[in-house]
Amino acid sequence: MQRVAVAIVGIPLLLWLNMQGGLYFLGLVLALSLMATWEFWRLATHRAHPPSVVILLPLTAFVQLDFYYGFIGYWEAILAVVMLLYVLEIWRNQGSQFMNLGATLVGLLYVNLSFGALLRLRLSETTGEGSGEALVLLMLLCVWAADIFAYFGGRGFGGKFIKKRLFARISPKKTWEGYLAGIAGSALAAWACSAYISGCPDGRAIPAGLLIGVVAPAGDLLESMFKRDAGVKDSSGVIPGHGGVLDRFDTVMFVSPLLYFLVHHW
Repeated sequence: MQRVAVAIVGIPLLLWLNMQGGLYFLGLVLALSLMATWEFWRLATHRAHPPSVVILLPLTAFVQLDFYYGFIGYWEAILAVVMLLYVLEIWRNQGSQFMNLGATLVGLLYVNLSFGALLRLRLSETTGEGSGEALVLLMLLCVWAADIFAYFGGRGFGGKFIKKRLFARISPKKTWEGYLAGIAGSALAAWACSAYISGCPDGRAIPAGLLIGVVAPAGDLLESMFKRDAGVKDSSGVIPGHGGVLDRFDTVMFVSPLLYFLVHHW
C-alpha cells in the first residue's frame, strides 16, 4: 500500500513538472541528480574511499546547472569536474587511488550524463522530431509500460517457453518471456503516444518505443550490478516503498541518453 500510495502521488507530480518545463523541470532533475549522487557515493564507500559527499554534491549541481544555462558548455563542465577530482586525489591517502577515482567517476559521470541528457531532451524545441514535453512523456510511458508488461508477462509465462533466465548472474528472476512482453508493451505505449499526444514524433515513435523496450532492462541490470558489488539491497530509502532514486529511476537514467541520441542524430 505504501508503494501504491507513493506512485499515486508521484506519477501525477512527475507528469505535471514535465508539462511545466523550464525551472520546474530543472528543479526536478537537480533534486534527482543530487540524491542519485549521494546514493552512488554510499555504494562506493563499500568498496573504496571516494571524496566527501560535501564535494561531490556541489559538483553535481554545477554540471546540471551548466546543462540548463550553458555557462561554459557541457563537455567543458565535465572536463573541469574530472580534472578537479584527479587533483584532489593527490592530497588524499586513503585506500587505492585507482579504486577511489574509478568508483567516484563511474557514479558521478553516470548520474550527471544521464540526467543531463534527460534535461536537454526536455529543453528540445518543437521540431519534426517532436516537442521536449512530448519526448519525455513518450520515454516515461514506454518505460512504465515495459516495466508493467514485463512484470505480468514474467509472472504469467516466465520459464514456460524459455527455461534459461535472461541474466541469472545479476537478476535471477528476470525471464525471456517477461523481457519480450516488455518490448511489446513499450511499442504499444509508443503507438498510443504517437496517435493521441500532440508533439509526439510521427513515424518514429514506434521504432523508438521498440528500442526503449529492448534496452530498458539494461538500466535495471546495471544498477543491480552496482548494488550486488556493494552488498546492499536498495540504494537508499528516500522513496518509501520504492527504495532510492537509483532504484526507481534506473531505467529512465539509461534510456534518456538513448532517446537523446535518437532525437538529435536520427
